[in-house]
Amino acid sequence: MNRQVYVPTRLSPSSLRGAATGHTVHHASGESMGTTWQLKYQLPEDLNADTVHSTVVGVLSRIIEQMSHWDESSELSRFNRSPANTWHTLSPEFFEVLERAVAIARDSDGACDPTLGKLVNIHGFGPQHIDQLPNFETLHRARSHAGWTRLQLDREQSRALQPGSCELDLSSIAKGYAVDLCCEKLLELGIRSLLFELGGEARGHGCKPDAQPWWVKLETPSDLPESVVALCDLSLATSGTSARSLILDGKQISHLISPHTGAPAQSTLTSVSVLAESCTDADAWATALFIAGLERGRELAETRKLAARFISHDGDQFHAYCSSELAAMAD
Repeated sequence: MNRQVYVPTRLSPSSLRGAATGHTVHHASGESMGTTWQLKYQLPEDLNADTVHSTVVGVLSRIIEQMSHWDESSELSRFNRSPANTWHTLSPEFFEVLERAVAIARDSDGACDPTLGKLVNIHGFGPQHIDQLPNFETLHRARSHAGWTRLQLDREQSRALQPGSCELDLSSIAKGYAVDLCCEKLLELGIRSLLFELGGEARGHGCKPDAQPWWVKLETPSDLPESVVALCDLSLATSGTSARSLILDGKQISHLISPHTGAPAQSTLTSVSVLAESCTDADAWATALFIAGLERGRELAETRKLAARFISHDGDQFHAYCSSELAAMAD
């Protein structure tokens, strides 16, 4: 079976930096944000591996302290519990993620909405335990409290208005942002060649010691050609039904909630992968395109010039569709 290879169409000299023949590729790993992380990198002579590891752990811990909807003491959880019509000054990282989430909600016609905390919880994908699907009244009440247009952001003071009973859930973007922030801090340390992956979201810089780019496989059904991408100053995120699901009332429930219905997204899609310069954008757009569905998702990908691949199913048959931006990367 053929192998599909994708290479960025715009490569700068910095995209190929870091290759040092004979140097060792170091590895680091751990657990955070309810998943695992992996780092491959070339270690500069004036840096030690302990510093690299502690830098990653510190960044991920900061993201959890600010944006976790599982941690009752997090900044996000405190915002969710706050009274109506109160302004809250947010940490710089938290405000940056929320502002970007609102922008993508607007650009995706609301397909990816950061205010779905109540809906996520009542479907069993938050800290609230459930043993059955929500009834119509519960669903309607939760939907009435959601909606990204209810949020007001003040960039000058990095603050947000709690409109009342609005519960944020940044799961569709915070993990990608964590990847970006980890990579940026590692680059600041002087590392020029690295591949960082957190729960399936990845970002690469530079080249390996053999001068090859960091090759990463796209999530692909076994009966379709294998697809790999060169992560040269590039990020990858995938959203789909295989990541998380629950069985409730005899039904398999997806963790991807549609803002338009308040229920788990229903479509022929099994996954959407997005390549972008930032993992923040790749993460959020992968969710938005999946929730939008195959037809509308492909329209959004073309309009927003996104490098995206859609996998849909028709019975036992799988089909792959690439946006124009991704097709241009095919080697």
